[in-house]
Amino acid sequence: MRYVGERATAEDVLQEGFVTLFSRIGSYKGEGSFEGWSRKIFVNTALMYLRKKDALKMSDGLETARNLASDITSQTANIGYKELMSLIMTLPTGFRTVFNMYVVEGYSHKEIAQMLGITEITSRTQLSRARTWLQVRIKELKKDA
Repeated sequence: MRYVGERATAEDVLQEGFVTLFSRIGSYKGEGSFEGWSRKIFVNTALMYLRKKDALKMSDGLETARNLASDITSQTANIGYKELMSLIMTLPTGFRTVFNMYVVEGYSHKEIAQMLGITEITSRTQLSRARTWLQVRIKELKKDA
């Protein structure tokens, strides 16, 4: 859900992930955690879906994002988990993908760039824009509360 944003699509991607996992279970060598190995399969399955849909065509260069704020920690202090996850689900696809990979999954910008076929600068730009987008929506949420 964090990557594709739609329940029915997420279920399809999850099913494809399980098919891939079961077809490659023999290649798991017991090195590292099974959870980490399987997580990588599911993330890659979601990314392959997004690539097929051309949903990762993302951004301009870093120059257009230079003035964007990058710290949303103080903004998220007063909202709940469900509200934050709902906001993350409504991020534009490119923003949501990089945000999930960097913030949730813990990939570096270099790894994200390699996995998505983008530059590290584009990855950083998308993360910055995602954070700014979330800041604006959080402020709107607080204003309405």
